[in-house]
Amino acid sequence: MNKIIFTIGHSTHSQEYFLDLLKMHDITALCDVRSTPYSRLNPQFNREILKAYLRPFGIAYVFLGAELGARSDDPCCYNKGKIQYEQLAKTSLFQKGLERVLKGTEKYRLALMCAEKDPLNCHRTILVARHLECAGMTIQHINSEGKLESHPTAMRRLTRQLNLSENDIFRSENEILADAYRIQGERIAYILKKD
Repeated sequence: MNKIIFTIGHSTHSQEYFLDLLKMHDITALCDVRSTPYSRLNPQFNREILKAYLRPFGIAYVFLGAELGARSDDPCCYNKGKIQYEQLAKTSLFQKGLERVLKGTEKYRLALMCAEKDPLNCHRTILVARHLECAGMTIQHINSEGKLESHPTAMRRLTRQLNLSENDIFRSENEILADAYRIQGERIAYILKKD
Protein backbone atom coordinates (compact mmCIF):
# COMPACT_ATOMS: atom_id res chain seq x y z
CA MET A 1 0.00 0.00 0.00
CA ASN A 2 1.20 3.50 -0.88
CA LYS A 3 1.34 5.20 2.52
CA ILE A 4 1.14 8.78 1.19
CA ILE A 5 -2.05 10.69 0.48
CA PHE A 6 -1.97 14.23 -0.87
CA THR A 7 -4.50 17.03 -0.47
CA ILE A 8 -5.07 20.02 -2.73
CA GLY A 9 -7.42 22.98 -2.98
CA HIS A 10 -8.58 24.00 -6.43
CA SER A 11 -8.78 27.65 -5.34
CA THR A 12 -9.18 29.93 -8.39
CA HIS A 13 -6.65 28.07 -10.54
CA SER A 14 -7.10 27.48 -14.23
CA GLN A 15 -7.62 23.85 -15.23
CA GLU A 16 -4.19 23.83 -16.86
CA TYR A 17 -2.41 25.11 -13.76
CA PHE A 18 -4.31 22.70 -11.53
CA LEU A 19 -3.33 19.83 -13.82
CA ASP A 20 0.32 20.94 -13.61
CA LEU A 21 0.13 20.75 -9.81
CA LEU A 22 -1.27 17.21 -9.99
CA LYS A 23 1.32 16.10 -12.55
CA MET A 24 4.13 17.66 -10.49
CA HIS A 25 3.33 15.12 -7.76
CA ASP A 26 2.44 12.20 -10.04
CA ILE A 27 -1.19 12.11 -8.88
CA THR A 28 -3.14 9.36 -10.67
CA ALA A 29 -6.51 9.79 -8.93
CA LEU A 30 -8.36 12.79 -7.59
CA CYS A 31 -10.88 12.27 -4.77
CA ASP A 32 -13.32 15.17 -4.65
CA VAL A 33 -14.38 15.65 -1.01
CA ARG A 34 -16.57 18.72 -1.57
CA SER A 35 -20.11 18.12 -0.35
CA THR A 36 -21.37 19.92 -3.43
CA PRO A 37 -19.03 19.33 -6.38
CA TYR A 38 -19.86 22.57 -8.16
CA SER A 39 -18.61 26.14 -8.10
CA ARG A 40 -20.37 29.23 -9.40
CA LEU A 41 -17.13 31.22 -9.31
CA ASN A 42 -14.89 28.47 -10.72
CA PRO A 43 -17.08 26.33 -12.99
CA GLN A 44 -13.96 24.68 -14.46
CA PHE A 45 -14.04 22.57 -11.27
CA ASN A 46 -17.61 21.40 -11.62
CA ARG A 47 -17.78 17.64 -11.25
CA GLU A 48 -18.51 16.55 -14.84
CA ILE A 49 -16.24 19.17 -16.41
CA LEU A 50 -13.29 18.30 -14.18
CA LYS A 51 -13.74 14.55 -14.61
CA ALA A 52 -13.81 14.89 -18.41
CA TYR A 53 -10.81 17.23 -18.38
CA LEU A 54 -8.62 14.89 -16.30
CA ARG A 55 -9.47 11.65 -18.13
CA PRO A 56 -7.18 12.16 -21.20
CA PHE A 57 -4.25 12.79 -18.84
CA GLY A 58 -4.71 9.44 -17.10
CA ILE A 59 -6.02 10.92 -13.86
CA ALA A 60 -9.08 9.17 -12.47
CA TYR A 61 -11.75 11.22 -10.71
CA VAL A 62 -14.06 10.01 -7.96
CA PHE A 63 -16.65 12.00 -6.04
CA LEU A 64 -16.54 11.23 -2.31
CA GLY A 65 -18.40 14.28 -1.04
CA ALA A 66 -21.33 12.22 0.22
CA GLU A 67 -18.96 10.20 2.39
CA LEU A 68 -16.21 12.69 3.24
CA GLY A 69 -17.83 16.09 2.68
CA ALA A 70 -18.07 18.74 5.38
CA ARG A 71 -21.87 18.59 5.41
CA SER A 72 -24.20 15.80 6.39
CA ASP A 73 -27.83 14.86 5.99
CA ASP A 74 -27.68 13.25 9.43
CA PRO A 75 -29.22 15.63 12.01
CA CYS A 76 -27.14 13.92 14.74
CA CYS A 77 -24.06 15.58 13.22
CA TYR A 78 -25.30 19.10 14.05
CA ASN A 79 -25.46 21.16 17.21
CA LYS A 80 -27.62 24.28 16.94
CA GLY A 81 -27.35 24.09 13.17
CA LYS A 82 -23.54 23.79 13.07
CA ILE A 83 -21.81 20.64 11.84
CA GLN A 84 -19.81 18.82 14.50
CA TYR A 85 -16.76 17.14 12.96
CA GLU A 86 -16.39 14.72 15.89
CA GLN A 87 -19.92 13.42 15.30
CA LEU A 88 -19.54 13.36 11.52
CA ALA A 89 -16.35 11.29 11.82
CA LYS A 90 -18.26 8.63 13.78
CA THR A 91 -20.85 8.01 11.08
CA SER A 92 -20.74 4.79 9.09
CA LEU A 93 -20.82 6.80 5.87
CA PHE A 94 -17.67 8.72 6.82
CA GLN A 95 -15.94 5.49 7.84
CA LYS A 96 -16.86 3.92 4.48
CA GLY A 97 -15.34 6.94 2.76
CA LEU A 98 -12.09 6.52 4.66
CA GLU A 99 -12.05 2.82 3.71
CA ARG A 100 -12.52 3.70 0.03
CA VAL A 101 -9.59 6.12 0.16
CA LEU A 102 -7.37 3.60 1.93
CA LYS A 103 -8.33 0.91 -0.60
CA GLY A 104 -7.65 3.37 -3.42
CA THR A 105 -4.07 3.87 -2.27
CA GLU A 106 -3.37 0.25 -3.23
CA LYS A 107 -3.75 1.16 -6.90
CA TYR A 108 -3.47 4.95 -7.18
CA ARG A 109 -1.42 7.90 -6.01
CA LEU A 110 -4.31 9.87 -4.49
CA ALA A 111 -5.03 13.51 -3.82
CA LEU A 112 -8.06 14.67 -1.85
CA MET A 113 -9.48 17.82 -3.42
CA CYS A 114 -11.61 20.56 -1.98
CA ALA A 115 -11.96 24.26 -2.78
CA GLU A 116 -9.93 26.04 -0.10
CA LYS A 117 -6.44 27.27 -1.01
CA ASP A 118 -5.01 26.94 2.52
CA PRO A 119 -5.43 23.40 3.88
CA LEU A 120 -5.91 24.77 7.40
CA ASN A 121 -9.13 26.46 6.30
CA CYS A 122 -10.60 23.24 4.94
CA HIS A 123 -12.23 20.13 6.34
CA ARG A 124 -9.95 18.03 4.08
CA THR A 125 -7.26 18.74 6.70
CA ILE A 126 -9.16 19.35 9.94
CA LEU A 127 -11.49 16.39 9.47
CA VAL A 128 -10.43 13.94 6.75
CA ALA A 129 -6.62 14.09 6.88
CA ARG A 130 -6.74 13.85 10.67
CA HIS A 131 -8.47 10.48 10.49
CA LEU A 132 -6.36 9.19 7.60
CA GLU A 133 -3.25 10.02 9.59
CA CYS A 134 -4.70 8.07 12.54
CA ALA A 135 -5.10 5.15 10.11
CA GLY A 136 -1.33 5.21 9.48
CA MET A 137 -1.20 7.34 6.34
CA THR A 138 1.32 10.11 5.68
CA ILE A 139 -0.46 13.25 4.53
CA GLN A 140 1.15 15.85 2.29
CA HIS A 141 -0.67 19.08 1.43
CA ILE A 142 0.06 20.55 -2.02
CA ASN A 143 0.09 24.35 -1.79
CA SER A 144 -0.81 26.74 -4.60
CA GLU A 145 2.81 26.93 -5.78
CA GLY A 146 3.15 23.14 -5.82
CA LYS A 147 5.26 22.88 -2.68
CA LEU A 148 4.46 20.20 -0.12
CA GLU A 149 3.62 20.80 3.52
CA SER A 150 3.48 17.73 5.74
CA HIS A 151 0.42 17.34 7.92
CA PRO A 152 2.47 17.66 11.16
CA THR A 153 4.03 20.88 9.83
CA ALA A 154 0.59 22.22 8.90
CA MET A 155 -0.69 21.42 12.37
CA ARG A 156 2.27 23.17 14.00
CA ARG A 157 1.44 26.19 11.85
CA LEU A 158 -2.15 25.99 13.09
CA THR A 159 -1.17 25.77 16.77
CA ARG A 160 0.95 28.91 16.29
CA GLN A 161 -1.90 30.71 14.51
CA LEU A 162 -4.22 29.81 17.38
CA ASN A 163 -1.62 30.86 19.98
CA LEU A 164 -1.62 27.41 21.53
CA SER A 165 1.66 26.86 23.32
CA GLU A 166 3.61 23.91 21.96
CA ASN A 167 5.68 23.86 25.15
CA ASP A 168 2.92 23.64 27.75
CA ILE A 169 4.34 21.48 30.54
CA PHE A 170 0.85 20.65 31.80
CA ARG A 171 -0.52 19.33 28.52
CA SER A 172 0.67 16.70 26.09
CA GLU A 173 1.25 17.36 22.40
CA ASN A 174 -1.83 15.24 21.64
CA GLU A 175 -3.99 17.39 23.94
CA ILE A 176 -2.73 20.57 22.27
CA LEU A 177 -3.40 19.11 18.82
CA ALA A 178 -6.89 18.02 19.88
CA ASP A 179 -7.58 21.62 20.95
CA ALA A 180 -6.27 22.93 17.63
CA TYR A 181 -8.52 20.55 15.68
CA ARG A 182 -11.53 21.45 17.85
CA ILE A 183 -11.03 25.22 17.65
CA GLN A 184 -10.36 25.27 13.92
CA GLY A 185 -13.21 22.85 13.29
CA GLU A 186 -15.56 25.26 15.06
CA ARG A 187 -14.22 28.15 13.00
CA ILE A 188 -14.70 26.52 9.61
CA ALA A 189 -17.69 24.24 10.26
CA TYR A 190 -20.68 24.42 7.95
CA ILE A 191 -23.78 26.10 9.39
CA LEU A 192 -27.23 25.13 8.12
CA LYS A 193 -29.00 27.96 6.36
CA LYS A 194 -32.25 28.97 8.02
CA ASP A 195 -35.31 28.79 5.81
